[in-house]
Amino acid sequence: MGGEFAAFPDTDSYGVAKSRIAHRLGSTVMADYPEFQDPMQRPRYTGIPTFMRAPYADDLDGVDIGLVGVPFDGGVTNRTGARHGPREIRNQSSLMRRINQATGVCPYDLARVADIGDAWVESPFNLETAIGEIAAFYHRVHQAGIVPVSAGGDHSITLPVMRGIAAHRPVGMVHFDAHCDTGDDYLGSRFHHGAPFRRAVEEGLLDPKRTIQIGIRGPLNDADIWSFSHETGMRVIYIEEFYELGVKGVIEEIHRVAGTGPTYLSFDVDGLDPVYAPGTGTPEVGGFSTLEAQMMIRACQGLELVGGDVVEVAPPFDPSGNTALVGATIMYEILCVVADAWARARA
Repeated sequence: MGGEFAAFPDTDSYGVAKSRIAHRLGSTVMADYPEFQDPMQRPRYTGIPTFMRAPYADDLDGVDIGLVGVPFDGGVTNRTGARHGPREIRNQSSLMRRINQATGVCPYDLARVADIGDAWVESPFNLETAIGEIAAFYHRVHQAGIVPVSAGGDHSITLPVMRGIAAHRPVGMVHFDAHCDTGDDYLGSRFHHGAPFRRAVEEGLLDPKRTIQIGIRGPLNDADIWSFSHETGMRVIYIEEFYELGVKGVIEEIHRVAGTGPTYLSFDVDGLDPVYAPGTGTPEVGGFSTLEAQMMIRACQGLELVGGDVVEVAPPFDPSGNTALVGATIMYEILCVVADAWARARA
């Protein structure tokens, strides 16, 4: 360093002893607090935000479970904003810790987990092209042997995720939502966020008889809008039945319907009552609680899970950040059961 401090090699340009800097930032700190070797153990206000403070991996080699952001809401039919979901979920996910206290699962001990970035699109104004770009990203992820756990984005993104990971065989699905998302054409599009699972069945990606949809409710303009779900054999649990069965009864149905075989878990935050997640595009009053959601996801342990997502977090509608925190928590719960499934499959 130059100037008047050049003659004082043991101080920096502000006259602070270099040994003190080394003590704060170097090996002495790590010796005093060896757990800080793991960035996930450091104070949560530090570091570059990644999902769960997991390491960022630009290279797909050496990753077992990839945490992915899909900042796309071109399939929204009304209130946009979910494109901002992944960034804010990353921020709020710094509040997650390593071990799931309820189940004892530490996903980072079971698999190599990394944030592998965003499946961002170069043509966001062309819905079908954008969906194709997202599918190509997930195809690369699948070819690399990585199981994806994703944050959207609107619910149209689940179709290209399935195109990427289920092209060789259909998957079952555990689906939490206020809407079945098995509609059809709307304003000239068949690929909006109200139709991904109809398209997935038609494309042979989703097995409807191994699909359960939980929390369905809300007023309709067309009484038959979700007829595709019923006609193809999906198990639809409307919110009234949800509370008749109770969480334990719903869990029994999840395992009965999903059974054995590859299964995907998709969680739309509008499945929650909007008191828990107001920051979403299509809120519907009368949903289940965050605790009930956590209990149901945790009970998916034992299924052959091949991926999962949390979608429809729209931060502009919730400046408090609470909906993004809910999204991060749900993503963590999904990560735990996916990591458990990954480890069991390789035991």
